[in-house]
Amino acid sequence: MQQLPPEIYLLIDAAISEDQTFNDPTTHNLIPTGIEAVGIVRSKALGILAGVDVAVEVFKRVDSSLITEVITQDGSSVFNGTDIAKISGSAGSILRGERIALNFMQRMSGIATDTARYVTAVEGLNTRIVDTRKTLPGHRYLDKYSVRMGGGYNHRFNLADGILIKDNHIEALASQKLSLGDVVRLAISRASHTIKVEVEVESLEQLQEALDAGAHIIMLDNMSVDLMREAMGLVDGRAIIEASGGITIDSVREVAETGVDLISIGSLTHSSNALDISLDLEF
Repeated sequence: MQQLPPEIYLLIDAAISEDQTFNDPTTHNLIPTGIEAVGIVRSKALGILAGVDVAVEVFKRVDSSLITEVITQDGSSVFNGTDIAKISGSAGSILRGERIALNFMQRMSGIATDTARYVTAVEGLNTRIVDTRKTLPGHRYLDKYSVRMGGGYNHRFNLADGILIKDNHIEALASQKLSLGDVVRLAISRASHTIKVEVEVESLEQLQEALDAGAHIIMLDNMSVDLMREAMGLVDGRAIIEASGGITIDSVREVAETGVDLISIGSLTHSSNALDISLDLEF
């Protein structure tokens, strides 16, 4: 990641403020200001690393005199005992930044690791694993970056990135006597030429309507694998097809084998397990 977007510095500063980093009576009262140390950030589990540059920036934000060295780059595989980064300087400053730095890196590495599991599960097939907008508020850039570090791809970053017609949009316009096909055609007619139109469908009948209306991308929502196979027979290359809804690590390959282009997994960002990473002080 290296050069971080401005909003990430704001996020780091908010975390520092939240943790009362500069009002730490434990460190202030017990650790003399002259003590220097080296903090080694290490993985304690097998996974994919993400967020090391964010962690380094946390320490720099806490104390600009700290010397930082990245040992292992984002996207790399790590295991129990892998050295990730080295932070040298004031022991008190390292201790003040430790928890925040690890919080960022553990969450991001957990997302990257979970993503890599799904990517590996569909290896050899022409299906991409993509994320959703089910991200931690304020952390979307980092969450989606972490998905990429795990080998996945990003769906819409925000509402402005494309038109995605979901069930509630369809229901709202049905009250205006518009069919699903009418809604798709209306969206296409009003959209900029740079924006694609995607629509969510739950049945083969809706799929046919969406195809006839010219939808660019069609999301098969909560369909069984058997129904997805039938759906792919109807599509015949006329649209990009995304599968979504309740897909797990145990079912993802079977879904990919139906021939869908994309599989979106909300749990990558809303239910990721943090990767175990620690910091050890050496003197």
